[in-house]
Amino acid sequence: MAKNSASDSKDEKEQSKFKRLSQYVEDSRLELRKVSWPTLKETRSATLMVLGFVTIMAILLGLVDLGLSSLIKTILS
Repeated sequence: MAKNSASDSKDEKEQSKFKRLSQYVEDSRLELRKVSWPTLKETRSATLMVLGFVTIMAILLGLVDLGLSSLIKTILS
């Protein structure tokens, strides 16, 4: 008898996990329907802004690195 009880409890836990997982998937699907996705034009614009910012920062950091390298070489020479 105790064996069946333990087995039943295990089955209930597995079913409970499956129910929670299926509820999570369903809730996620419903939330994704509410999302306001950007248009292609908005996505392109944001992408170009990010690429421009990254390029400017790379140039600035490269110049700072070059300046500091020159300063260190001068100090150590």
